[in-house]
Amino acid sequence: MVDLDLSADTKEAAARALAERMAARGRVTDLEGFLADVAAREAQLPTGLDGGIGIPHCRSEHVTAPTLAFGRSARGIDFGAADGPADLVFLIAAPAGADDAHLTILSSLARQLMNAEFTDALRAVADPARAAALIRGEEPAAGDEDSAERASADGEDSVVAPAAASAVAATAPATGEPQPSAAPEPPFRIVAVTSCPTGIAHTYMAAESLENAAREAGVEIVVETQGSAGFERLDPEVIAAADGVILAHDVPVREKGRFAGKPTVDTGVKAAVNRPGELIGEVRAKAARGEATAGGAAGSAGTAAATPVERGGEPGEGYGTRLRKWLMSGVSYMVPFVAAGGLLIALGFAIGGYEIDKAPSVTDHFAWAQADSWAALFFQIGGVAFAFLVPVLAGYIAYGMADRPGLVPGFVGGSIALTVNAGFLGGLAAGLISGAVVLAVQRVRIPKALRGIMPVVVIPLISAAVVGFLMFVVIGKPIASAQEAMTDWLDGLSGANAVLLGALLGLMMCFDLGGPVNKVAYTFATAGIAVSDPSDSAMKIMAAVMAAGMVPPLAMALATTVRARLFNAAERENGKAAWVLGASFISEGAIPFAAADPLRVIPSSMVGGAVTGALSMTFDATLRAPHGGIFVVPLIGNPLLYLVAVAAGVCVTTALVVVLKGLRKQARDSVTRDPGDADPSTRTPGAKQPVSA
Repeated sequence: MVDLDLSADTKEAAARALAERMAARGRVTDLEGFLADVAAREAQLPTGLDGGIGIPHCRSEHVTAPTLAFGRSARGIDFGAADGPADLVFLIAAPAGADDAHLTILSSLARQLMNAEFTDALRAVADPARAAALIRGEEPAAGDEDSAERASADGEDSVVAPAAASAVAATAPATGEPQPSAAPEPPFRIVAVTSCPTGIAHTYMAAESLENAAREAGVEIVVETQGSAGFERLDPEVIAAADGVILAHDVPVREKGRFAGKPTVDTGVKAAVNRPGELIGEVRAKAARGEATAGGAAGSAGTAAATPVERGGEPGEGYGTRLRKWLMSGVSYMVPFVAAGGLLIALGFAIGGYEIDKAPSVTDHFAWAQADSWAALFFQIGGVAFAFLVPVLAGYIAYGMADRPGLVPGFVGGSIALTVNAGFLGGLAAGLISGAVVLAVQRVRIPKALRGIMPVVVIPLISAAVVGFLMFVVIGKPIASAQEAMTDWLDGLSGANAVLLGALLGLMMCFDLGGPVNKVAYTFATAGIAVSDPSDSAMKIMAAVMAAGMVPPLAMALATTVRARLFNAAERENGKAAWVLGASFISEGAIPFAAADPLRVIPSSMVGGAVTGALSMTFDATLRAPHGGIFVVPLIGNPLLYLVAVAAGVCVTTALVVVLKGLRKQARDSVTRDPGDADPSTRTPGAKQPVSA
C-alpha cells in the first residue's frame, strides 16, 4: 500500500489517507476506531524520527492482520521530530493479538529505517510497485548490494548474533581498510535492551541504531529487543563478559536484575534512536570511572544504581524535579488502595447506613442472608485497605529514591507514622527519610565478603532501625501536632474561605489532567477522608475535588457533540469515550484534546473546574468515597446540587472551548481566503479590499 504523492498537511490527515487504503483492502474493519487508537498512541510519545521519518503505529482490535502503508510527502509533515517534518511516513497497524511471525517482519522494516541507503532509495523511487518491493525486501536499495551479500553470508542479520557475540571482535573499520598486523586490543563489549510501549517500531529502530553506532565506534554490542514478537534473552555468559549496559526503554525492562553490577546508561528509547553514539560514549566513560549499579565490582568507586525515578528522568534534572517525582511515585502506588478501600467503605455505608461503622467484626458474626452483614464486610475490608495508605505512600516514596532496598524502612516508617498519629505528613517524611538513609548506607565502602548479605540483612536492619528511631523519638510527635493543626484548620473553614479553597482545588485538578498538580489536590482530599470518622470539611473537599476532576472530559465530549466541525475525526471519536471517562472521574480522558490544543483546552478546563469546585463547596456537598464519579452519587450529600455544580463547570468549559476554537478557525479561514493581506498593518490606507463571496 504505497502513496508516493501524499498530499496531507497534518499527521492526522496522513494517518487517515494511509488508513483508508488499509480499510479498502479489508485490513481495517473500523476506520474511525483505528484512527482513534493511532491518535492515542501518538499522544503518548511523538512518532517522528530524525532524518525525515514518521512512523505512526498502534495495536488495535480493528486491524485484521499486521499491515504497513507507506506515503511520501513532498512538503513534509510534522510528526514531532527535533530536526523538522517527515517526508517518509510509515503507518504500521498490528492486531491486538498479532502473531510473532508477522510482527517480526514489521520489526525488520523498523531496523531498515536506520539504513540511510534504504531511505534514500525510497525518496528516489518513482514506481509504487518498486517502492513496495523495497519495503518488502525483495529488491536491495541502490548501492546496498554489498550489504545484502554480507547479510546473506552472516544469516538473518549482519550484526553479530547474541550466541556468537563473544567470539567475534568488532574492530574492523566499516570502510573495509586492512587490519594492522599487530594483535588488536580486545574490544569494549556492550549489552543493551530496547523496548517501547507498543513494541513494534521504536524497539527495533533503537536496536538497529545502537548496532550501527557500535560498528562505527569499533565496539561490540548485543541487543535484546523486548518487543511485540517476544524476546530472546541474552546469554548469561555474554552479559557476564560485557563491559557496560545500555537500557533504552519506555516500559519496564524485564528481568533487569541480570545487569546489576555493570556500568549502566538508563534512558528512553528515542534517545537510542536519535543519539546512539552519545549513549555508547557515556557508558564507556562510566566504565572508565569505575561506576556500577548496585552489586558492582569490588573496589569500584561506583555510584548507587539509578533509582526508578532517576531512570525515568532527563539528564540534568534538579533536586526539585526529582523530589516531585519521588512524591508522585508514592502517590501513584497509593491511589489504587484509596480507590478500592474508599469505594468498599462507601458501599458499606450505602447498604448498611452510617451506623455500620459500629458493627461487630464479621469474624465474630456474619449472616449470609442479612444485608447488614454484607455491609459490615465491605466496610471492614475497605478499612483494612485504607490502613495501608500511609505505609504504601512512604514505602514507594523510598522505592522511588533507592529502589527495592527502600521498601522495608519506608513501610516501617509509614506504619510508625500511623502509630504516632502523624498521618499523611508523617508518611511523606518517613518515605523521604527512608530513601535518604538507604542511599547513605549504599555509599559506604564494605568488604567484598559482606556484599552478598547487604540487600537482605544489613541495609534493611540499619535503615529500619534508624528510621524507627527518628519517627518514634525525634520527629513523630511534631509532625502529629502539625497534622492535628491542619485538621483543625480544615474543620474551621466556612463561607468565602471554603469557596476559595474549592476554586483553588478545581484549578489544580484541571491544570494537568492526572499529572503531578492534579495528584497533589487529589491526595490532599483523600488524606482528609482516610480516617475512621472524617469531618464534614474533609468530605466537602473530597466532593469538590471529584466534581472538578469530572469537568474536562465531560466538557470535551459535549463540545465534540455540539460543534463537531471544530474537531477532527479522531477527536470526535475520543469525545465518545470521554463521556464514560468523565462520568467515571477519569480526568485523563481529556488528555488527547489538551495535547492537540493545550492553549485553548487547558485554560478552559481550569475555569470550568474552578466554577465547579467553588459551587460544590457553596452547596455543602459531601462525599465519603474517593472515587467513582456519577456512580457514587447516592453516597453524596446534597446530590442534586452537586450535579448542578458539575453541569455548570462542564457548560462553562464547553462554551470557552467552542468560542476559542471558533475564533481560531475564523482566523485560519481569513488567512486562507486572503493570504496576501494576512497582516492588516501592510494594507494601504483607503485602498479597496477584496470582498469574499
